[in-house]
Amino acid sequence: MIRNLMIGALAVAVVGTGVWGYQQKNDKEHLAQAAENMYQRAYHDLSFHIDQIEDELGKTLAMNSQRQLSPALADVWRVTSLAEKSLAELPVQGLSMEDTEKYLYKIADFSYRTSVRDLNQDPLTDEEYKTLEQLYEQSASIRQSMRETQAMMMNTDMHWLAEREREDSEPAQNSFADHFERMNKSVQGFSEVEWGATDSAIRNLNGELKDALEGREEISKEEAKQAALELLQLGKEATVRVDDASDALDYPAYSLIIDDPENKANYNMDMSVEGGEPIWFMQSRKIDKQTIGLNEAVQKADAFLERANKEGMVLVESTQYNNRAVLEYAYEEDGVRIYPDSITLEVALDDGDIVSYVGRGHIIHHLDSRNLPNPAISKADAQGMINPRIEVMEDHLAVIETDLNEDVLVYEFYGTKNNDTYRIFINAQTGDEEKVERMKDTEPDYSNE
Repeated sequence: MIRNLMIGALAVAVVGTGVWGYQQKNDKEHLAQAAENMYQRAYHDLSFHIDQIEDELGKTLAMNSQRQLSPALADVWRVTSLAEKSLAELPVQGLSMEDTEKYLYKIADFSYRTSVRDLNQDPLTDEEYKTLEQLYEQSASIRQSMRETQAMMMNTDMHWLAEREREDSEPAQNSFADHFERMNKSVQGFSEVEWGATDSAIRNLNGELKDALEGREEISKEEAKQAALELLQLGKEATVRVDDASDALDYPAYSLIIDDPENKANYNMDMSVEGGEPIWFMQSRKIDKQTIGLNEAVQKADAFLERANKEGMVLVESTQYNNRAVLEYAYEEDGVRIYPDSITLEVALDDGDIVSYVGRGHIIHHLDSRNLPNPAISKADAQGMINPRIEVMEDHLAVIETDLNEDVLVYEFYGTKNNDTYRIFINAQTGDEEKVERMKDTEPDYSNE
C-alpha cells in the first residue's frame, strides 16, 4: 500500500515537473518573442527617422518662406535625436561609427545655428543653401544603406536575439552588425543632440485615438478574430491568437498574432475593442520577385479598402521599394482632399497581398462632412507664392493640419526641381506657405544585391 502511494506521489511529482517545465518553456518563448518584437520595432523606427532626415532636408530646399524654414531646420535637429534613441535600443553596440558621427554632427550643428537665428533679418546665404544641398545628398546615401539592411532582413531568417548573443564577438558575414559596419560606418554613432522638447509638446496620438474610439460598441476577442480573418481573407488553416494589448495604450485594444501556413506568412495586428477598428497590421514573410505592377497593386489596395468599408478614400501618393508598393490614401469631400484623414497601405508586388496597414489618421480625423470655407485668394495668386526654382505641374484644393493641430484650407501644388518632386501647400485664405513635402521616388530593389 505504502509502495503504491509512493509510486503515485512520484508520478504526480514527475507530471508536476513536466507541467512546470512546459510553463517555463512557454514563458521563455513569450519573453523572447516580446524582445524580438521590441528590436524589430526599434529598427523600423530607426529606418523611418533616417528617411525623415532626408525628407526634412529636402523640404528646406523647396521652401520660399523664412517662417517655415526655421521650424523645418529644427525638425532636422529633432529627428536626429529620435534616430539616436531608436538605435540605442538595438543590440549592435560596440561598433565604430566615426563617419556617421561626423555627418550627423554637421547636420545638428548647421540646423541649430540656422534655426535659432532670425531668418527674416538674416536669411540663408548662397553658401548655406549649398550646404543644405550637400547634406541632403549625403542623407540619401545613408538612407540607401538602411534599405539594403532592410532587404537583408526580409530575405533571410535572421533574428535580433541571435545578434545580441554574439554582440561581443567579431560580426559574422551578413549579420546585422556586419551590414552596419559595411554601410560606411553609418547610423550607429549618432552624436548627442540636445532638443529640449517637453512631453507636453509631443503629440499624444494614443490619447487622440482614445477620444475618437470612445463610446463605440465593444467587440469580443472572438469577434476580433473573425473580423481579422475576413479582412485579410485568410483560409481555414489560419490560426489567430488574441490577447489584451499593452497597458501603455490609452485605449482598450486587442493584440492579434495570426499564422497563415497556406501562404507561409504571419501577421501582427492591433484592433480596438471599441468599434473593432484595425489600428495597424503587418505581415512577416519573404517577398519574392515582382510579378505585378504598381497599377495592379493599387487595384488590390482599392479592393481592400472597399472590403474594410473605407469609403471616399483617394490615392494621393504611391511609390515602391524592395518589391513593395507603398500607397497613401486621403479622404476626399466635394473634390477637396482631407489629408489628416489618411490611410497608408503596403502591397507585396509578388502576389498582391496587403502586407502593411496604418489607419490611425483615418480613425482620429474622419468626419462624414466638414464645413469647408471658400478660398479667399485665387489659385494664380497662391502659385505666385511658390519658390521660383520650382516648376509647378499639378494642383488641387486640400485640407491639411498645421503644427498647432489646426485644419486649414490650402492650394496643393506638385512641382519639380532637378530630379525631385515636391508637394507644396499654400494657405487659401492668407497666401502663406504652410508646408512643403518631398515626394518619395521609386527605389532600387536591394533584395537581390
